[in-house]
Amino acid sequence: MNDLYLECNSGISGDMAVAALIDAGADKTALQKALDSIPVKGFRTEITRVSKNGIDCADFNVILDEEHENHDHDMNYLFGHENGVQCEEHHHHEHEHEHHEHEHNHEHEHAHEHEHHHHHEHRNLSDVLEIIDKTEMSDGARKLAHKIFTIIADAESKAHNLPVDKVHFHEVGALDSIVDVIALSVCFDSLNISRVFVPFLNEGMGTVRCQHGILPIPVPAVANIAKSYNLPLRIMNAHGEFITPTGAAFVAAVVTDTKLPECWTVKAIGMGAGKRSYERPSIVRAFIIEDTSNVSDTICKLETNVDDCTGEVFGFVMEELQKNGALDVHYVPCFMKKNRPAYILNVICKESDRESLEKIIFTHTTTIGIRRCIMKRTVLDRKSVSINTPYGEVAAKEVRGNGISRVSPEYESIAKIARETKKPFIEVYKEITDLCKNV
Repeated sequence: MNDLYLECNSGISGDMAVAALIDAGADKTALQKALDSIPVKGFRTEITRVSKNGIDCADFNVILDEEHENHDHDMNYLFGHENGVQCEEHHHHEHEHEHHEHEHNHEHEHAHEHEHHHHHEHRNLSDVLEIIDKTEMSDGARKLAHKIFTIIADAESKAHNLPVDKVHFHEVGALDSIVDVIALSVCFDSLNISRVFVPFLNEGMGTVRCQHGILPIPVPAVANIAKSYNLPLRIMNAHGEFITPTGAAFVAAVVTDTKLPECWTVKAIGMGAGKRSYERPSIVRAFIIEDTSNVSDTICKLETNVDDCTGEVFGFVMEELQKNGALDVHYVPCFMKKNRPAYILNVICKESDRESLEKIIFTHTTTIGIRRCIMKRTVLDRKSVSINTPYGEVAAKEVRGNGISRVSPEYESIAKIARETKKPFIEVYKEITDLCKNV
């Protein structure tokens, strides 16, 4: 498994992210296979190298044919209004359509037809998902593509106060978005990513011309995605739209952390170029990283010797301590004065819980004194995950850090399967553990 850090100092768009993932090592063969199988016409793609402020970057370009061409990268069309430049034909086009009841997608949504005889086709979310379903890709990539476009549709529905199934994606705006989303999903899936770190997304200021007229930046769809998924935005002192809805939706669909590991090494770097020309170069960097940090924190250790309590008392005390915040509880057999057998009670806890746990020990045992000390400890990063098995979803624990990566099934899940299937516990444990090695 790999970890991915997306550096979005100049925002993010669909094509920028695709290019960065390709440059970071995504499977080009799987990508081309998927692109060739998309059941729509009107486009072709190119993967090339370009220079951005002297920096060599990958470029993923969806080239639309004349019928579907838009002005997504026409800076004068997008931002000329801020300098007093008018687009009379766009004004006529807007006026002509202002009473239409359909809504358009804003990703590559800055679209404008100058030829009114062009064929206009509208797709809703189910139409787009059907195209994705007919495209040749892995189940993981297809699931991600569904998620990204659903996020976009939900954001558009909120922006236009329409049910999601009533939001329509105009062909001149949706075709290159469909290609970008499919490419993103295939590339991401091929990299076998475990965690995605996105500390922040930089966005510009001002306004931008789009299908619906002139909109503030961030455009409503991006703002809605940021709100729904708690994306960390930063507004730069730069005019322009640096985050597109497809870029925002991709981040929302894959991000797992906004805080980078304390220490990490770089396994691969991908540089993805954007098409628009801003004063700040449009580049997304994709780092494939390995977490090498050790988490250090402070704990409290409580210890006492007890020689005149029954086993039932010890069992009850352990349950109460664990229920009230103890990180670990264990007993060690020992011999005390007069050669009496006894137990050493050890409790590991947070310092904030010390007083309440000491009270439990004093209340339910016969001890009259508890030793305590504050200790530093080093722990690996861990989180709860679930894995797919022939028995369904199984809870597991993922441990990472200091060059170590492993996934182990939780006892309760193994015990449940063993009871339900009547299989030996050790047999089920080995079977699930072997599956965990492939996660």
